[in-house]
Amino acid sequence: MSFHTHEANGLVWLTADTLTGVAHGFSTRKGGVSPAPFDSLNLRTGCDDSQENLAENYRRFCAVIGTDVERVVLAKQVHETTVRLCTSADAGKGLWSERDYTADALITNETNLPLAVFSADCGIILLHDPTVPCIGAVHAGWRGCAGGIVEKAVRAMTEHFGADPARIRAAVGPSIGQCCFETDADVPEAMLAALGKAAEHCIEKNGVKYHVDLAGLNRLWLLRSGLTEEHIDMAGVCTGCHPELYWSHRKMGEARGVQCAMISL
Repeated sequence: MSFHTHEANGLVWLTADTLTGVAHGFSTRKGGVSPAPFDSLNLRTGCDDSQENLAENYRRFCAVIGTDVERVVLAKQVHETTVRLCTSADAGKGLWSERDYTADALITNETNLPLAVFSADCGIILLHDPTVPCIGAVHAGWRGCAGGIVEKAVRAMTEHFGADPARIRAAVGPSIGQCCFETDADVPEAMLAALGKAAEHCIEKNGVKYHVDLAGLNRLWLLRSGLTEEHIDMAGVCTGCHPELYWSHRKMGEARGVQCAMISL
């Protein structure tokens, strides 16, 4: 099982084998209409990019992955662990109408209701139980990861829809890699407090600093939640190392766009 890169009309995106059969994609910077410093497939609302550019970028991305741009639901991320149960009443929120919620994870069992989460280094995870069926989209930066947002999203899919963690398929998208995620002691301490000794192999000390494998830690949460190893795909791509394809908050600061992960039944 693995990730695959696709290109159409200059737009570049990724898909995962574990999510075969459900519309989904992980965007890159390529293929949009936004000018610098948002060039070009910026999907970041609330920045200085124009609404017209954002709408066209979403139309292009939704078109290639096969989702309905008019009904997409955008997360409103605050680095916490709120999981929102999305219904048709949320269709279009964040892009075409205001969001009346904050949530770093979205779940639904409704068809034609695309869910989107965003990253400029943070972890982005898509979930699918093909039997129920139901889906989830999770933003898990280091604070969300330490707070167990991945486990909370899996639990919410189980409680609301009858999903079985042993059936759930997951794809962990591009995020900052251990090579570039240098931190003080607060990050590894939070991870060790949440995950115990299992987190140790995702943390390396380098002088007074630490290098943390955020994707690996989110994978630990998926396994702890009951997913099986063969149902987890890892992109294995560092956003900090590839500025030609991804935005990185650590490398670029606030003058940038964001990439997204989107999924729809």
